[in-house]
Amino acid sequence: MIEELPLARRDLIADRLAEGQSVASVQLAAEFGVSEDAIRRDLRALAADGLCRRVYGGALPLATRPLSARLGEGVEAKRALAARAAPLVGRGQLIFLDAGSTHVALVDALPEDFGLTVATNSVDVAAAVMGRQDLDLLMIGGAVDATIGGAVDAVAVEAVTRLAIELAFIGVCSVSAEDGVGALNHADAIFKRAVMATSRRRVALVTSDKFAAHAPYRIAPARAFSQFVVERDAPEALVADLREAGTDVLLAGDPP
Repeated sequence: MIEELPLARRDLIADRLAEGQSVASVQLAAEFGVSEDAIRRDLRALAADGLCRRVYGGALPLATRPLSARLGEGVEAKRALAARAAPLVGRGQLIFLDAGSTHVALVDALPEDFGLTVATNSVDVAAAVMGRQDLDLLMIGGAVDATIGGAVDAVAVEAVTRLAIELAFIGVCSVSAEDGVGALNHADAIFKRAVMATSRRRVALVTSDKFAAHAPYRIAPARAFSQFVVERDAPEALVADLREAGTDVLLAGDPP
């Protein structure tokens, strides 16, 4: 790629941070055809201007936008992921839907009259479940974090450890075969690990931007997931790496 002028490159990075995306130095260096040192200088300058928070390997937006602000974004892609994931659900199961806009779409895609009980820590997921007369709702309580859109405090962790979940859909902020899956919020990562520990099977619905994202808090290695459901345009090499790591990868749009 032709090297961008430093200020123009910096503006592009700032735009991504303003949209709530995390950024990784090594990926930005490859994208813009510059050294990682040049990217680090950009990130230091952006942090000095109050536009991001530096973390190891990259930077985070100062504040992640509330879940309610993300519900209307990428609707078709999320519906496609949800449609591919829904056949993984079996009759009469207790399933868990983590906080996340893709899981709101999954509620609509769940099979009808399966006798399902949906546990969730998410206000928006719970509202969607309440709109379905054929689903039972089990609400995981605690103090609600508006940015996450759900409860992830110690009360929520304690509540979820008392469940025996058949299938958990875990929200993730970053995915790679090498680093596993990550979260942007420390308490959220702890809560997700608690859900995974009490779940027989774990699935992540992954929009393609999560492959390029960097998240500082590790949830689990990729092999801890039964399946990843990814978009059809997901990077082929990264999908192959996930499969090599020992997990199943399903493409949105493929027949179940």
